[in-house]
Amino acid sequence: MKPAVATGNVDVYTLSMVREVLTDAKTGLATGVNYIDKRDMLDKNIYGSIVILAASACESARLLLNSKSGRFSEGLANSSGAVGKYLHDSTGASRGGFVPALMDRPRYNEDGVGGLHVYSPWWLDNKKLDFPRGYHIEYWGGMGMPSYGFGMGMEDLNGIIPQPDGTKLPAGGYGVRLKEEVRRFYGAYIGMAGRGESIAREDNYCEIDPNVVDKFGIPVLRFHYTWSEHEINQAKHMQDTFEKIIIEMGGIPSGKKPGADTNHGLESPGKIIHEVGTVRMGKSANKAPLNAFNQAHDVKNLFCVDAGPMVSQPHKNTTWTLMALSMRASEYIIDQRKLGKL
Repeated sequence: MKPAVATGNVDVYTLSMVREVLTDAKTGLATGVNYIDKRDMLDKNIYGSIVILAASACESARLLLNSKSGRFSEGLANSSGAVGKYLHDSTGASRGGFVPALMDRPRYNEDGVGGLHVYSPWWLDNKKLDFPRGYHIEYWGGMGMPSYGFGMGMEDLNGIIPQPDGTKLPAGGYGVRLKEEVRRFYGAYIGMAGRGESIAREDNYCEIDPNVVDKFGIPVLRFHYTWSEHEINQAKHMQDTFEKIIIEMGGIPSGKKPGADTNHGLESPGKIIHEVGTVRMGKSANKAPLNAFNQAHDVKNLFCVDAGPMVSQPHKNTTWTLMALSMRASEYIIDQRKLGKL
C-alpha cells in the first residue's frame, strides 16, 4: 500500500477508483479511503479526518457494503441493515402523436439552446385514484434540427392525412412529392412523457454480488427491484391521460396504446436514472444509516451527500434536493469542526 497524506491544500486525485472506506479498529472512526490508481492498477490509501461520500446512490451503497471489517461485519454504517435497501427510481411512460393542425405552419429556427421542456405538474387528488403519489408530464415537438435517421416512415402518412383539398394520396412517394410531404408533415409530431413518484420499499434493494467483480477486482452490485401495483396503476393513468390529450388536440395517437401486457409502457427500473434511498436518513440508528445532517449514526466523521440519503423523491429530478441537503450537511460539518466535535 502506498499512503498519501492530505497536504492542507485542495488535492484532487483523478483516475482513482475507490475500493473501500478505511476505519480505525479501536475507535471505529473513518480514517480515509483505499483506492485503485487506474494508471498503474496499484492499491493506494489516502487519509483524512472526515470522509464524505458523493458517488451516487448505488455507488455509495456499494462502497459502504464493501467496507467490511471486524467491527463492521455487515458493511460500514450498516448496523441498521438498511444500506442498499429502499432503492427506488422515478416511474416513466410515454406516448406520441401526429397533430394535423401543426402542418404547413411558418418555419422558424427552433433549435435555440435545445432541451425543450414544457411541463405539467401533478394536478389530481389521489383519494379518488387507485395509486398514491403523482406524476408530471413533459412535452416535446417542434422543428429542431432533424437527427440521424429522421423521416423514416414519413411516407406512411399519405394514406392517413388528407391533402388540403380533402383527397388522400396513396402511401409511398419519392422525389419532389416526398420533399413536399416532408415539408408539410415535419413539425406536426408531438410527444409526451410521464415521470412519477414510486413507493420506497425495503424489498427493492442492491447488494454485493458474491461472485462478480469489476476490472479493478472490486465486488459489484446486483439488484432486486420490482414495480408494485401502485406504479403500474400510475402508468395506466399516464397512458389514459396521454391519449386523451392527443385526441383533444385533434391529433392521432401513434401506434397501439400500451396495455397491461407491458405494464402500460412503464419503463424498467433504473431507466429514468433518478435512483435514491440506498443510504437513507432517519432518527434511529436501528432503522437508517444517516441522521438528518447526512452523518452516519455509527461513524460520526462519515457523511454521504448524494441521492442515497433521500427517503423519497419528487416526480422530478433529484438534483436540487440533494444539493440543498449537501449544503446543510456542509454547514453542519463546519459548525461541528468549530466546536471541536469533528
